[in-house]
Amino acid sequence: MKKSNIVVLGAGLGGISMVFDLKAELGKDHRIVLVNKTESFQFTPSNPWVGVGWRNKGDITIELAPLMAKHGIDFIQASASKLHPEDNRIEMEDGSSVDYDYLVIATGPELAFDEVEGLGPDGYTQSVCTVDHATQANVAFEAFCADPGPMVVGAVQGASCYGPAYEYAMILDKELRTRKIRDKVPITFVTAEPYVGHLGLGGVGDTKGMLEHEMRQRSVRWITNAKVEKVEAGSMTVSELNDDGSEKTRHELPFKYSMMLPAFRGIAAVRDIEGLVNPRGFIIVDKHQRNPKFPNIFGIGVAIAIAPLEKTPVPTGVPKTGYMIESMVLATAKNIKALLEDRAPEDEATWNAFCLADFGDRGVAFLAQPQNPPRNVNWAAEGMWVHLAKVAFEKYFMHKVRKGITETYYESAIMKMLAMHKLK
Repeated sequence: MKKSNIVVLGAGLGGISMVFDLKAELGKDHRIVLVNKTESFQFTPSNPWVGVGWRNKGDITIELAPLMAKHGIDFIQASASKLHPEDNRIEMEDGSSVDYDYLVIATGPELAFDEVEGLGPDGYTQSVCTVDHATQANVAFEAFCADPGPMVVGAVQGASCYGPAYEYAMILDKELRTRKIRDKVPITFVTAEPYVGHLGLGGVGDTKGMLEHEMRQRSVRWITNAKVEKVEAGSMTVSELNDDGSEKTRHELPFKYSMMLPAFRGIAAVRDIEGLVNPRGFIIVDKHQRNPKFPNIFGIGVAIAIAPLEKTPVPTGVPKTGYMIESMVLATAKNIKALLEDRAPEDEATWNAFCLADFGDRGVAFLAQPQNPPRNVNWAAEGMWVHLAKVAFEKYFMHKVRKGITETYYESAIMKMLAMHKLK
């Protein structure tokens, strides 16, 4: 068998799992290369904690070069400039190129702050999308606590990952109560979702009731069907729409601190490649995670195209959650192995979702099988146990990354008990 060169572009939750699953499936028979623009893996689910100072960057990052060397995987730290799929080549920003026989695109998204005037860390709002953004958000939060006032948190039109917005709003509430200044901080939650707890998924179980209850208990006001028109220093203009898309109310929201999640789009290196991506730049894949036009290219995680579940007054995207991404990873690893053995790909990811949303002192968990309705399982629960489970999961996942594994015996047993399977 010819020794193939398999490149994974991106080292987030999906990319880091991808190289380890490929190593487990292929052993030393083929070269596995991880390409990432930063020097470290970041455990993104902990970013809301970084934003209030409960974690720092060192707590949730792992240096990639020594980790990959330890596990026999090549690592290249570089930023992709342009993908040339006809040549099986990635052009890098430093002028070098990375060739591949098979490519897995696991880059995550580009953050589209520029689509709303004044949005983002370079404008007037904070972000918890990356650990560096979350670190900057924490610096701004500490300054805010010295001179508190109104706060606006949420997700703008086109956003597709709502969990961190809910988490950050509730965690901020908890931290402000701990500092005894919550009474000085009116909080407004602004979201493109048609209702609280929609999550881009049409809700899961009673997430609507649970999240509305949490916000009422914490005195958090909310605005749904919200389109953020612009952000200025200390002020956010928000149009609240009716179900038919007409404007219901226009809000001028004053704030001294704001964190708003942006819409996502595909990274510039792959945008506008006909047949590879959709109009937003997300990778088009079939049921085997494989691109139909370029069959040696696979896509996993936030980088792939998934159509919205339903038309909503304000555009909402579909989230790609952790366990769902892990199922894409395993299917992709097995399908690449099949191709290397001259077999047709046959494995399909289940796209089941199991999520833990931490609120600092309690939280909400939900299980959706599959993630997109109609579902076989549609369950949500809340309590202090969710907060504890999220803390445990952070430590567990970081342990797995350091060990170079994607699933332990114990995890496999628990998932089997829950009838949670990665492959169909």
